[in-house]
Amino acid sequence: MTLLAPASRARRAALPVALCVGLTAVLTACAEEPPDPDAGTNGVGKLSATEIETKARAAAAGAKAVRLSGSLVSKGGTYKLNMRLNQSGAAGSVVTRTTTFELLRIGDALYLKADADFWTSAEGDGAGQGGGEDDSGAEAADKLDDKYVKVPEDDPSYKQLRGFTEMNVLLRGLLELHGDVVKGDRSKIGGIRTIKVAGGAQGEGGTLDVSLEGTPFPLQFARGGGAGVVVLSDWNKTFPLAPPSKDETLDYGRQLPRTSD
Repeated sequence: MTLLAPASRARRAALPVALCVGLTAVLTACAEEPPDPDAGTNGVGKLSATEIETKARAAAAGAKAVRLSGSLVSKGGTYKLNMRLNQSGAAGSVVTRTTTFELLRIGDALYLKADADFWTSAEGDGAGQGGGEDDSGAEAADKLDDKYVKVPEDDPSYKQLRGFTEMNVLLRGLLELHGDVVKGDRSKIGGIRTIKVAGGAQGEGGTLDVSLEGTPFPLQFARGGGAGVVVLSDWNKTFPLAPPSKDETLDYGRQLPRTSD
């Protein structure tokens, strides 16, 4: 029988002990250092809620263009918007409870395009001079179908319609949080990681999703009280704006209809 030397036996006994100690150290290190949720981000998630909101507002204010889509609920009704906006104009569509129309603005020139049903409804509601849904009104509506109408600047509807095309005005109104601002969970909007900031603990003053990738643009805003959710995308992406041709344009010749429900 071969007897092991005391030193050899000690080395063999020490080996499993060393492995256990090493494994314990690794597991302890992993437990103490969870993955950094801000790894690979722009670092905005580490800021306070107020700082995140300020960063998002500054990014939006400095942007040249954005796409705004979603719904807004106001005293005048519910509006579904799909607008591309820049500092000098906009193009897109607005859907209300009863109507759908397109808007195109280049500088101060504002154009409205809608189908025959929109104009027939306008006639029937007595909008403009004359009113009344007669043969001439139906004929006029058919001619206006899918045509652009330039909205006169002195028309009562001009200011209301233009409000849907003003980038800075819309963003200032949409991105306002009410109440004490608190930081919420991380999420994703359109595959982009975000951090939420909310007005009030339950988001009763609105909830804003701010991008954790690249520039901290606001990517989604949920208005408090279920008053609509708007997605903001295509930040700083340019898009063409050109006035419609003469063949695409007709003169309505009277006061345009209001857009409220």
